[in-house]
Amino acid sequence: MRKTRFLFAGYGVMAAAILALAVLFVSPGSAAEYKAEYKLSTVVGKAFPWGAGAERWADLVREKTGGRINIKMYPGASLVGGDQTKEFTALRQGAIDVAVGSTINWSPQIKELNLFSLPFLMPDYKAIDALTQGEVGREIFKILAGKDVVPLAWGENGFRELSNSKRPVRTPGDLKGLKIRVVGSPLYLETFTALGANPTQMSWADAVPALASGAVDGQENPFGIYSGAKLDTAANQKHLTVWGYVADPLIFVVSQAVWKSWTPADQKAVREAAEQAAREEIAMARKGLVAPDDSTIKEVEARGVTIVRLTDADKQAFKKATQKVYEKWAKTVGPELVTKAEQSIAKRK
Repeated sequence: MRKTRFLFAGYGVMAAAILALAVLFVSPGSAAEYKAEYKLSTVVGKAFPWGAGAERWADLVREKTGGRINIKMYPGASLVGGDQTKEFTALRQGAIDVAVGSTINWSPQIKELNLFSLPFLMPDYKAIDALTQGEVGREIFKILAGKDVVPLAWGENGFRELSNSKRPVRTPGDLKGLKIRVVGSPLYLETFTALGANPTQMSWADAVPALASGAVDGQENPFGIYSGAKLDTAANQKHLTVWGYVADPLIFVVSQAVWKSWTPADQKAVREAAEQAAREEIAMARKGLVAPDDSTIKEVEARGVTIVRLTDADKQAFKKATQKVYEKWAKTVGPELVTKAEQSIAKRK
């Protein structure tokens, strides 16, 4: 009898050991490891193409994973206290799970992303596509993949246009003395200083009140932001110059730690959702801005905004004034990557 009890006790110890091993080696991505909610960071809300694209991604993920992955959007860079330049760091540290981020806002941590802020590098939308959808875009994704995130798709905030409350801007001389709000990147400070303006860095959360109060005279942002925020009425930005001096691609990313916790099937679903949402977001960002459809520009003009459309010849004076800034920052980005970008743009169809 004692022998039988010892035998059963032995089986019990063995079963417990097997169970412990099973728990220890449970496959990553099992449902038990999934969070009830994944936090998605964006700078703006769904009234803008950027925010709408991020929300669309969250909805598609929920749909494609049967509700296993529930993503909630936190706009206004609220997960980092409104300071969008800290977003990428927070993503690496685990405070943010998922993001649709700006290449500008992440450029302080990833120097190669300054490529898209080199003044007058990209003359048109085909040039943006030549970079993001080609060899340069793939190379940048490899760089990001080495920094604790998984990049999935390129989106677009758009070409950044210039607005102000004082006067039309047609030449670099028209910018002299204007206080212009810029994002938190020294490249933007140097660009606008070279043009004779007085640039001031501040977060987007602080920008609109500053513009409305007259603390700053102008700002630079894509049409979608200008129109969505109604800056002509909310911030007295009655003069708008369409010059396309830089563009701001967006990147759909997932924290690497979060990515590894999902099953391969769910990873595939999240990637496909990102690619679809990104395509739709780019279409939203470009709507009414690409010839022959310039309806968005005309809608803003109909609200009493004075719009100056710079020709390629007009842009040469601005390009010349910022050439030294371009050359300096090309070295920071990496001469080889900049050369690839210039060649890709030259070959665009």
